[in-house]
Amino acid sequence: MLPLVGKLRLRYVAMHMRGTSAFMDSLTNYPLGVTAAVMAFFKDFTVKASDYGITDWILDPGFGFAKTIAQNWEILRNLSEFTTFGRPILVGLSRKSMLYNPFGLSIEDSLTATQVANTLALQGGATLLRVHDVPDTLRTVKMFEMTRR
Repeated sequence: MLPLVGKLRLRYVAMHMRGTSAFMDSLTNYPLGVTAAVMAFFKDFTVKASDYGITDWILDPGFGFAKTIAQNWEILRNLSEFTTFGRPILVGLSRKSMLYNPFGLSIEDSLTATQVANTLALQGGATLLRVHDVPDTLRTVKMFEMTRR
């Protein structure tokens, strides 16, 4: 797909994940740490993108994809490291198990945790949020922006 993306000069979202949804949960071993592994993935992708002429791409660390809850939190804590790639950062934290399982919440009760996590992601350099609850997230983003004035 990458050669075609470059040829057509399309914007591309590069997301880190291992395997497929059927077995990715068994691929969470990152000997050097998940942040280092995801950083290495994007260093490699930067070269591939250049090789294929892809100049407009978005970085998505892939929260929840071949990562444990603790690993997802590690990436969120270290999100600012990904700004070194100079790319927009997309995060999809909305209703992720990392936000409700540790607190014994249901998915339906994870809105507050989602908005806190989105705020932390924005502080870490995220520029795009994939969400389920758009009006609530818009208020969160507006509040975050008010702190930046």
